[in-house]
Amino acid sequence: MTALAKTKARSENDFSKFRALIVDDFENFRLSMRQMLWGLGLGHIDAVSNGAAAIQNCTYDQYDIVLCDYNLGTGKSGQHVLEELRHRKLLRRTSLFVMVTAETSKEMVMGAREYHPDGYLTKPINQAALSQRLHALFHQRSVLYPINREIDLENLPKAISLCTQLLPQQPRYKTWILKTMSDLYYQVGDYSHARKVCEDVLASREIAWARLGLGRVQIAERRYQEAAHTLQILVEHQPDLMEAYDLQAQALAAAGKPAAAQRTLETAAKLSPNAILRQRNLAIMATENQDLDVASAAWRKTVHLGMHSIHDDPEHYLNLGRSLSELSDDDHSEEGQAHAEEALRTLQAVKKRFPDAEEEHRQSILVQSRVHASQGRAKEAEQLVECIVTRVDEASMAPETVLELARTLFAIDHRNEAEKRLYTLSQRFPDDKELQRSIGSLLDEPVSFRKRVKARRLNRQGISAFESGDLNAAVKTFQEALSFVPKHAALNLNLVQVRLKQLEAQPQDQSMLDECKRSLENLRNLSPNNQQYRRYQSLQRKVESLS
Repeated sequence: MTALAKTKARSENDFSKFRALIVDDFENFRLSMRQMLWGLGLGHIDAVSNGAAAIQNCTYDQYDIVLCDYNLGTGKSGQHVLEELRHRKLLRRTSLFVMVTAETSKEMVMGAREYHPDGYLTKPINQAALSQRLHALFHQRSVLYPINREIDLENLPKAISLCTQLLPQQPRYKTWILKTMSDLYYQVGDYSHARKVCEDVLASREIAWARLGLGRVQIAERRYQEAAHTLQILVEHQPDLMEAYDLQAQALAAAGKPAAAQRTLETAAKLSPNAILRQRNLAIMATENQDLDVASAAWRKTVHLGMHSIHDDPEHYLNLGRSLSELSDDDHSEEGQAHAEEALRTLQAVKKRFPDAEEEHRQSILVQSRVHASQGRAKEAEQLVECIVTRVDEASMAPETVLELARTLFAIDHRNEAEKRLYTLSQRFPDDKELQRSIGSLLDEPVSFRKRVKARRLNRQGISAFESGDLNAAVKTFQEALSFVPKHAALNLNLVQVRLKQLEAQPQDQSMLDECKRSLENLRNLSPNNQQYRRYQSLQRKVESLS
């Protein structure tokens, strides 16, 4: 061994300047671990008994290694600690996080892997096993330190350059360096180089991180079908790799296959049920797909997982309340009542859990009003709405709260008041396209979920009848759909279009022309921002030419 190598080896085995944090709820284990770390020569050792204290210590101090038990009793688990440290960037890339556990269930391992700990230690731990593991981890840390230091400094081009330099010098860590280089190219937006690294690796052999990276690059390049195929290959070979499911769902949704995206997320959520962000994505996807049973279950799980998570959010509670409110609508069975009661409990928890979330608290009261209305308790529903409109100046409300108010006013049959508020809101934010779309959707379909679904099904049937030439059936179907959503723009215009077609053969039929005028009158306040507006103007001119 050369003198330089000996010096380097001594340096790697010198832990005297390292700082360690032990996180465990059992005092005896903390004492035992502290003694073992002293024995290995670590110079500074802190120990805490719970996740909150661990976060606090890492906020004000920097550690070279955190040894954290997975099961910390009540409060945050080891997974929550790692999740928050990563999210708040309290753990440097040059630091190590080792999950310590006596639990080896698949659910625990899958959950902890989501946030990439640097290593695992299984209890009971002896000095020899700890020494072997830490020496291996610290050796790797030492070799890769220059790259990780530049990443910590957010100097990504320099980190890429160091990867290129170290690649031929460190064959033992070739895989780690290539993977890091691909990730860095992706982060700086150099997708062609990121893809090339992955494709070169895959050309020699099948490696999960390379296929995952390739799929991610294809999504960034908007090659969604290719990405979905790439990631399908990966989940077939690596069914426990959760990131593959997440990316595949993203690719499928972007490719216009929301049902397949939802199924992919459902599979992943069953395999690893403790990842809050995946549960939230599943809930959002199921809500968009109008699958309320799956949506409410996923929102329920999201709320539960959020109890000790950095990702906890009042919006999760509101969305669970909204989905349960929809499920309980006009359902007076025991199941419907149970949904309503759970919705009220969830919504009433918003103020207590998030005392500073004033707008969300107002929205929770409005959703509670709809829950009461759905169960036929009109008096309670009216009182809650009154509580908001008499105490809060509408001009000071967030747009989301005004939308919630309008949605609730529709639900308790104050249609004119709801429309008035929506028109005012539209005038306040004329350039907010997303808000204008939300207003238009609410004006189109301000009724319950079940009625919306029925109206949409009838709309599809009416269009099919029209396309097949059965005009009478089309008219009957559109009329039935409009009985649920009388102001729906597309439905009204569909009916006008069919009647105009019939008038070509029966130009003297005044009743058809009058029906066209009534449908157009329903849309007299249609916003120019509504996607049906140009069609409305065109059909209005045709009807006027026949008058």
